[in-house]
Amino acid sequence: MFELITQDRQTKARRGRITTADGVINTPAFIPVGTQGSVKAVSPRELRELDAQIVLGNTYHLFVRPGLDVIKHFGGLHKFMNWNGPILTDSGGYQIFSLAKLRKLAEEGVYFQNHIDGTPTFISPEIAMEIQTTLGSDIAMVLDECAPYPCDYDYAARSAEMTARWAKRCKEWKDQNAQRPTPNAQSRTGGAELSATRDPQSAIKRQLLFGIVQGATFDDLRKSSAQAIVDLDFDGYAIGGVSVGEPEQEMTRAVESAEPYLPKQKPRYAMGLGTPPQLLEMIARGMDMFDCVLPTRLARNGTAFTASGTINLKNAEFALDKNPIEENCACPTCREFARGYVRHLIKAEEILGLRLITLHNLYFYLDLMRRARAAIENGTFNEFRKRFVSNYKTRDVDIAAV
Repeated sequence: MFELITQDRQTKARRGRITTADGVINTPAFIPVGTQGSVKAVSPRELRELDAQIVLGNTYHLFVRPGLDVIKHFGGLHKFMNWNGPILTDSGGYQIFSLAKLRKLAEEGVYFQNHIDGTPTFISPEIAMEIQTTLGSDIAMVLDECAPYPCDYDYAARSAEMTARWAKRCKEWKDQNAQRPTPNAQSRTGGAELSATRDPQSAIKRQLLFGIVQGATFDDLRKSSAQAIVDLDFDGYAIGGVSVGEPEQEMTRAVESAEPYLPKQKPRYAMGLGTPPQLLEMIARGMDMFDCVLPTRLARNGTAFTASGTINLKNAEFALDKNPIEENCACPTCREFARGYVRHLIKAEEILGLRLITLHNLYFYLDLMRRARAAIENGTFNEFRKRFVSNYKTRDVDIAAV
């Protein structure tokens, strides 16, 4: 499932390979975010042309809309969105706590009103697993509680302990249901119905399950959470509850506190981050996988990534600029269009403008991972990281959008 190919001698950077039911993921890897079964403004064909290896689907959003009956009708999420590569689905925990109305946390799960129409709904660890099995993703995540920032020690400790208990229930459900269908199973969701009926193909598909480490900004809680989750023996391990508003140094420390307790022979996933320099710093600290909305979210505001930092193409200085967004960039936007034209599209509110910046930004992130993999293989990662970080100027808009 995971092959550790080589490790950098000066840092903890790793070059690996994850084999899933729908393809291989070379790590370090960036995962474009396809919240509702679509990476915003980009088609699956374009993602393949950008050499995206894997995309992320959001369990909460897909469960609420279009609903599992629709996705099952089309034969699973892969067929529904016409994506033939690996898909990772999160558990929906973060969205429940950030979007849902009138939520109530209990040992059995989470009661909430969804953000679309306020329908009373209930998701337990077991239901989260049923949803992701029905979606047919290649990598599923356990249901966790994402503690807010800031929070006090006692809250963070209770949250991490709850996450560990929920992780155990997720693992038990997967172990019991991994190789057999559950026809006509119905789970009451407090107003919404979840049917866990699966076709024979989805029943035998090998779906990897990742545990999630929590613990907020407290080193000892990160350590104990990592140890508790690792004891459950998941296929991979994620570090959650980072990039939720805490200072960057706290985010880095949270990863550093958990990493020593994660198995070397399994993939590590830093959830929900970050800027290009942050990704390289996390790679240097032993992380293998990342997802972030920055490339697509900033593109919709007219902001593009370059090796020296972001630029806002709405600015008047680019009106007569004949240069591409980034010199020597091989993305389709930079091969064909000038900054001045892209600026015109953005100012005129033409959809093509945000699409062109989105394509460039995604290529920038994916290419950064390609270069990082090559540098690890060549034994030059530390020099590559230092050079890139020193040349890149992080602006307030980058941090605010994470």
